[in-house]
Amino acid sequence: MSSSTTLAKLHFAILAVMGWTGGHLHAFDVGGQQYGDPSCVDEVANETRLTVGGVAKSGLARFSYTYDFGDNWEHDVLIENRRTPVDGRQYPVCTAGKRNCPPEDCGGVDAYVDMLAALQDPARVNDEQWADWIEEGFDPEEFSIDAVNARLNGR
Repeated sequence: MSSSTTLAKLHFAILAVMGWTGGHLHAFDVGGQQYGDPSCVDEVANETRLTVGGVAKSGLARFSYTYDFGDNWEHDVLIENRRTPVDGRQYPVCTAGKRNCPPEDCGGVDAYVDMLAALQDPARVNDEQWADWIEEGFDPEEFSIDAVNARLNGR
């Protein structure tokens, strides 16, 4: 990801990586200061005015991102290192990953754990609320770096 990427653009990159649509509120916590979309969330600084490079220059290497204030998906964002961009490569780019992301609106971490348990019992998947959230063929172990990068680059 480029150091000039704003937190607003980082939000959309995280959505793409997770496979979520963006229908919920979100906020970043950077050193105790909340950033988000001030037209949607009260008492946040404008996320379009802070870049990933700006965070790094402030001396912070870790900050948080919360998506869907009901399900409360909390992500730690870690600035690991700086690399020279590779000519011809589109950014942002996913370089590694593991497992499928939880479906959007599945109810948060605890509900996702319950959903994973339900996936082990086909009768439970069909009889409970999970049928609405679990796409046919959903495999929690599946991960495709190509699919993630296609979403990141709008393909």
